[in-house]
Formats: sequence, structure tokens, C-alpha cells
Amino acid sequence: MLISCVAYQNGQKIADIPPEDISEYVRRPDCFVWVALFEPSNAELDEMADEFGLHELAVDDARRGHQRPKIEEYGDELFAALHTFEHEKGPDGSDELHTGEVDIFVGPNYVLTVRHRTHVGFAAVRARSEREPELLRHGAGYVFYAVMDNIVDRYFPVIDALETELESIEAQIFERNAARSNIEALYALKQKLMVVKHAVDPLMEATGRLQGGRVPAVCAGMTEYFRDVYDHLHRIQASVEGIREMLTTAIQVNLGMISLSDNEVTKRLAAWAAIIAVPTMVAGVYGMNFENMPELQWAFGYPLAIAVMIAADAYLYYHFKKLKWL
Repeated sequence: MLISCVAYQNGQKIADIPPEDISEYVRRPDCFVWVALFEPSNAELDEMADEFGLHELAVDDARRGHQRPKIEEYGDELFAALHTFEHEKGPDGSDELHTGEVDIFVGPNYVLTVRHRTHVGFAAVRARSEREPELLRHGAGYVFYAVMDNIVDRYFPVIDALETELESIEAQIFERNAARSNIEALYALKQKLMVVKHAVDPLMEATGRLQGGRVPAVCAGMTEYFRDVYDHLHRIQASVEGIREMLTTAIQVNLGMISLSDNEVTKRLAAWAAIIAVPTMVAGVYGMNFENMPELQWAFGYPLAIAVMIAADAYLYYHFKKLKWL
């Protein structure tokens, strides 16, 4: 569906225009058109492709809506695919990371954003841009930066949420009988972290080409702004790597706690086996009913044997308890 279609000239909003008038405004000097689509149909994309003269390969990528983060050049035009993240509650009440995609077409006189599977739009970006006409005079290049910056800034709360989730899991590592649930939670967190990493790393590489070397013509004069986006991505990447290291350590510690728990069980079994073995040995010896066996006819033989068993087991129990085997 069409969210908005607005024409700007010299940094000022001219008017909301119908899609069929886009080509007319695009041909005007110092004028550009900013269009926003959400989950567009094939007919809507085809209409935009005709009005803006979009490259068919870029349109095909936007039609699919499942692209690796990238920025590609088609002549004097750019096509960018960026991932977005939104937290949603799963069926079991857990916090799930929902991945969406924003495809951006940028030309000398237009910007077209296409959202897939993401409900947060760019109304705030549009409002901020319209409040800064001096920057909006840069045209489509500035709008491209503003949209990218907004998407990248949304990554920071996601990173904070992942760090908080890791801290809550770490607090449970030393609790008894929580090893299995901790391992499951840690690997679920690792999957979320890898999703973020796969969105950030390629985008960081692509953004590097916008702030150094041969900068595309549509982004000319915006180098310092894209450098700011690159710096933000670098910070996010560093945070992701830091969480990965902490996550690896937490998994190792959790596996170590499982080994310690297994050792405790082994020691307990060994201790109880020793306690049971002593009376078994005494009873085995006492049960050897030879005719000339000492104390065989003694009236106190049986109570004495039982007392020896109990005393031996009591001593072993005290000794193993002191060693913390029991």
C-alpha cells in the first residue's frame, strides 16, 4: 500500500501528489519526490518502476523482499536493502526478535522506500527532515542518509536488550538444576545475536563505500553524514563481538557447572557404595558358618555384629559429610 508520496523543492515541501504525477515532478530542477510503500503489490511496484524508471534487477530484488543487506549502484541510481528488528512476544510469552526489511531506491530526484515485515515506518524521519530545510536541500542523498541513520539507530535498543538477556541468564548459571534451561537460553540468545551480526557486517562494508573512495554521485557532499552512520555500525559491531565473547564464556562456565554437578553425583554414589559395602563385608564374613568359627555360639555375637556395622557406617557417613561428598 502507498503510505505517502510527497514532492520537495529547495528543501521545502511542495505538496502531496498522486503517483501518476511523479514523473512530472521528477523532471523539475531542484525538485525530488519521496515515496513510501508498505508491503506493496506487484502492480504498485510496477507503477513506481515506470514513474521513476527503476532498474528491473533492483525492482525484482524489492519484489522478493528477502535480500542480504547491501548497497548496489545502477548507473546514477542506488539500491539499498537493510534489515530491521522488532521485539515481539512469542506464543509461549518469550521475547522474540522479528526481522524485517527496508528496500531503498535513490536517484538524483527521488527516494522510494519499500517496507517488508516491519511495522515501524519513517514518519518521524520525514518530520525531522522537513524541520531542517537547509539539510533537505541536499535532496535525495540527505533523505537516504536520514533513513539509513534511523534504521541503524534502531539497532542500539536491540543490542541493549540482548545484553540484558545475557546478564539475566548469567545470574542463573550457579543455581541448582538450571543447567539445561540455561544452555537452551544461551543458544537461543546466540541465534538472535547471529541474526543481528548478519545484518550489521554486510551493511558496514557497503556503507564504507559511501564515506571513502569513489562516492556515488547521488551521495556527493554527504560524506561526513555517512561516516557518522559507519561509526554507529562500527560501535554496534564491537558490541556484538563483545556479547559473543561473553556468551561463549557463559556457555563454557555452564558446561563446567554441569561437569561439577556430575562429579558431585559420582562422589555421592561412591560414598553410599562404601557405606553399603562395609555391612555387606561384615555380614559376608559373619555368615561363613564354619563349625569352629569364634563366637558362633556366643549369645551376644549377633548384636555385636549389628553394632559394628552401624558404628562403621556412622563413621563413614560422618567422614564423607565432612569431605562434602554427601
